[in-house]
Amino acid sequence: MTDFHGKAFVVCGPTAVGKGTVLKEVLAKDPSLWYSVSATTRAPRPGEIDGTHYYFVTPEEFDELVTNDGMLEWAIVHKVHRYGTPRKPVEEAMARGQHVILELDLDGARQVRKAMPEAQQIFIAPPSWEELEHRLKGRGTEGAEEQERRLATARTELAAQDEFDYVIINDTVANATEALLQILSQSAVK
Repeated sequence: MTDFHGKAFVVCGPTAVGKGTVLKEVLAKDPSLWYSVSATTRAPRPGEIDGTHYYFVTPEEFDELVTNDGMLEWAIVHKVHRYGTPRKPVEEAMARGQHVILELDLDGARQVRKAMPEAQQIFIAPPSWEELEHRLKGRGTEGAEEQERRLATARTELAAQDEFDYVIINDTVANATEALLQILSQSAVK
């Protein structure tokens, strides 16, 4: 009997680089992939479903997960709520033979590198700094102060791209999607 075992892939990149758009395309083209759902201590927003959008847990449940090595990574966001990647659903998906996608920030990617060193780490980068600024400002979802804060974070993230196993330049969604699918298929057979 063959033991099928999926692999974990961490996808990281700066704000406005298009990670979500590329991952949406990748998941549409390969529905066998399993997208990791984060846990959070915040309350559900209207329309959010527990286990689909997030695992909504109490602060005590979150503490227990952290204490018992039940989180691959976690962070406090905006000094209020905690978010993290529960270990058990990721490992269960991999045990079923599914390849797992974890969309994380730089700190989360670094934590997973320690917790699960076999995970492949993929960084999505913009074609240029100017293009990243253009995309962020073009979204129109953040004010000038928030844009500057996000760009400062993006500088740090871009400086760390050499830490990753692969770097994909998102010049177009189609090219980045194809590059990511190729990495996933090549890595999955190793």
